[in-house]
Amino acid sequence: MVNKIEVTIDVIIHATEDISKILQSFDEVLEIKEEEFTAIETTGYFENPIIILSAKLVKKQGQNFIKNMLDLLPINQINELIEEIEERTIDSRFHLRLDKQELIKGNLIVTEKEIGRASCR
Repeated sequence: MVNKIEVTIDVIIHATEDISKILQSFDEVLEIKEEEFTAIETTGYFENPIIILSAKLVKKQGQNFIKNMLDLLPINQINELIEEIEERTIDSRFHLRLDKQELIKGNLIVTEKEIGRASCR
């Protein structure tokens, strides 16, 4: 089963945000090193500069991410994700968004705001 796990992480970094804090938080909280991410500089809707960080975790690394995430999420959020599994699954991909500001504080919180996104397959 581990060989089929693939986790894709996309994070939108706005010009007002500190990319180093976000990368450090991914390392400290979810054990994803900076070198796992690729960065693409682009322009947002209102011509503001943004950076999109992307990472793809496969096999054992993807499994470790899911385990860490489930260990850190509050039980009520895990239960909500289970209840919403059909709505969150598209083309065999399970989608969720994590709150970047909470991640920087060391907390893992699922949100519906456009903050960051993880997709598990």
